[in-house]
Amino acid sequence: MDMAVAYIESIKKQFWYYKTIAENAIDQLEEKQLFCAANDDSNNMAVIINHLYGNMLSRWTDFLTTDGEKEWRNRDAEFENPAVNKKELMMRWEAGWACLFNALEEVTPDNLNTIIYIRNEGHTVIEALNRQLAHYSYHIGQLVYAAKQIKATAWESLSIPKNKSAEYNTEKFAEEKQQRNFIDEALNKFRERGI
Repeated sequence: MDMAVAYIESIKKQFWYYKTIAENAIDQLEEKQLFCAANDDSNNMAVIINHLYGNMLSRWTDFLTTDGEKEWRNRDAEFENPAVNKKELMMRWEAGWACLFNALEEVTPDNLNTIIYIRNEGHTVIEALNRQLAHYSYHIGQLVYAAKQIKATAWESLSIPKNKSAEYNTEKFAEEKQQRNFIDEALNKFRERGI
């Protein structure tokens, strides 16, 4: 497979993986728990989701032709507690991701080195994709950590459960070597477990 095509497919899968991880954490919580913060200086999960929504709309709307920091974006307002319920919050979440995934359909091997701008700073499309994947995974890690703290012992693990590494490795090394993407396996396991 051509390296550029492989990169595009890989980055799409990685975005899907982090979206799925976050959703499986969010789904374990009651609505009111999304709006709880550890202290006044911490962002609750609803604020983080709202920020991701605003960032995604700004970065991915017409991303090949306009600056990724849109004039209409109000970033500071993203960090205020959104006066919405879980359903409305998740509608924003889905809208942000839809904007991202629609934009990814415009990425081709021919435009990976095209220069696009974020706050007047030039990035190749590859650099912009990597930048946003890192940004989103950073915040999704915060979401998962917060959800795990809230759920405590009722938390259903999203990775290898605690004290299960040896069992997991035994299963993995019992399989034939093959080239595959760990993300495919992780997404399938989430589907099988119903989380």
